[in-house]
Amino acid sequence: MTVAGAIAQVCAKPVTSAKARLLARDAIIDTLACMVAGREDASTKTVFEAFARTGSAGEALLVNGKTASPVVAALVNGTAAHALDYDDNFLPGMSHASAVIVPALLAVADFEKTSGAQLIDAYLAGLQAQALIGDGVGQAHYTAGWHGTSTIGSIGTAAAVAHLLGLDEEATARTITIAVSYASGTKGQFGTLIKPFHAGMAARNAVEAALLAKAGMQARPDILEGAQGFHSLFAGDQRRGWKTEAIIADAEHIIETAGVMPKKHPCCGSTHLIVDGLLDLMREHGFTAEDVESVEALVGIANYRNLTYPQPVDEMQARFSMQYCVARALRQRYLSLADFTPQAVQHYASDALLNRVTMLSYSADEERIAQDKLPHVVTVKLYDGRVLTASRNYAVGGLQEPFTDADRLGKFMDCCGASDNAAGVYEELLALDEAKDLKALKFLFSSATS
Repeated sequence: MTVAGAIAQVCAKPVTSAKARLLARDAIIDTLACMVAGREDASTKTVFEAFARTGSAGEALLVNGKTASPVVAALVNGTAAHALDYDDNFLPGMSHASAVIVPALLAVADFEKTSGAQLIDAYLAGLQAQALIGDGVGQAHYTAGWHGTSTIGSIGTAAAVAHLLGLDEEATARTITIAVSYASGTKGQFGTLIKPFHAGMAARNAVEAALLAKAGMQARPDILEGAQGFHSLFAGDQRRGWKTEAIIADAEHIIETAGVMPKKHPCCGSTHLIVDGLLDLMREHGFTAEDVESVEALVGIANYRNLTYPQPVDEMQARFSMQYCVARALRQRYLSLADFTPQAVQHYASDALLNRVTMLSYSADEERIAQDKLPHVVTVKLYDGRVLTASRNYAVGGLQEPFTDADRLGKFMDCCGASDNAAGVYEELLALDEAKDLKALKFLFSSATS
């Protein structure tokens, strides 16, 4: 059995766990909110201008209220979902998994006939596929500079689209192998408009791969593990790989064991453990920004490489600036979408606090010998002589410290509050798994402002 065949077999298994389905529902709702929030971003508008402005055959809904072909809809909506970097992280796939999976599925869904349960089924299939593909190349894939959202995301999401289209295991395996040829995207683009395009590109890739498989396209069956295939080219650590017997073994769904991590803060996830640790210290010790002499952030190598803008000049760079995110968190004890606008960055990027924030990374040897992912550590030195330290392995929002109901609603309203009846739509979406169709989602598209 090939790796693609094993993954297709796993994706065909129904997921009946109530916990898994509830977590999937929450991830889908969170992604829909991020799509709405990102529809006015320059990255989304640029993609729309390039691919949809002149018109595109099809009735797939765009988040800006227009329609296009499924391929273009996946591209535009995927870009919007990732535009503000508010969408969830998925460590097993080293990806922003939901920002690829949800737009791709909506692009091929029939909002009048596709049930909420079918959407959740396909989402869970795609998430599991991303995890299994990511496991074969390991964290070194991401550290080497590949953007897992557009490499692993393209391949794993293709399995999700195949599931929603009703393709059998053989066709799903072919979909996965076809999608390998689409894998691309480097982290050197972080902090630019093209970075959110990676999510849109991956969603588009997944739709195209599934449609090609449905039409009969063929690809090398062992392209994941075979010579000159995905593993040999993309694995940062050649010691990694896949064992098909382990892939098909019965196990809890990855959403229950690792989970997706919805973001508390609308910025790069590489900042989150430090920001969360800093806010922990502020709550515990009661200091303010004026009390702080310096802040030191110790992070992983990949995280350090992601955050390359100590003095950001625009909102994209600010999302990838540890200095900016820490300074804003110190000033107001939270981060929100309002902190990452052109006006906000112009006003706050000159804050003297940015110069008091330094960032270090673990060494390659430390990461290599570590049994688990190393914690991020924030050290705050106060003018009164106190030195305070907080260490975090997990960000707020994951399985270890999940959002409350109020957190989820608050984020949804932060993203969608400008739309009429957003709170009512949120209540309808809570019953997604029981919904006979996806008509409730149409509101989030039809209420677009442009």
